Amino acid sequence: MRVLGVDPGLTRCGVGVVEGVAGRPLTMRGVGVVRTPADAELGSRLVAIEAGIERWLDEHRPEVLAVERVFSQHNVRTVMGTAQASAVAMLCASRRGIPVALHTPSEVKAAVTGSGRADKPQVGAMVTRLLRLDAPPKPADAADALALAICHIWRAPAQNRLQQALQQARSPHAPHAPHATKGRTA
Repeated sequence: MRVLGVDPGLTRCGVGVVEGVAGRPLTMRGVGVVRTPADAELGSRLVAIEAGIERWLDEHRPEVLAVERVFSQHNVRTVMGTAQASAVAMLCASRRGIPVALHTPSEVKAAVTGSGRADKPQVGAMVTRLLRLDAPPKPADAADALALAICHIWRAPAQNRLQQALQQARSPHAPHAPHATKGRTA
């Protein structure tokens, strides 16, 4: 499985491609950051992020896009910018028919480090170790994007089994449990 991880942001949007399957060594195929100037007009920044994501999609042909799920922070402006960059990445992938998976920051940290409360240096160190890199990717947004891709590769098999079980349970042709009858005796 080849996954493009996206750590969304308006100024720095981390991107990283990881290939592999759960239980086997993973391989980094690319890592970087799509940057936009903080003083540029919002519309042109979103267009620049779109162009950057499109280049990564063209070059790496991922099977899935894993994006950090936007969560409420104290700074509303930061949340809005993150959500807008996230939406651009999801739109680019969806336009091409590439499935999009969302993972919370704590899910990613827990998957990569074993603790949902790990800090950025811990995530960077584990990404470095897991992908057998010489040094942690810089800036931290790039390492976070790789962590998103790793998280998705490791979590996807279990998530797929859960989805299949839910679909079977909802199917009208799914086997039903025998109906219990109240204690009637003949």
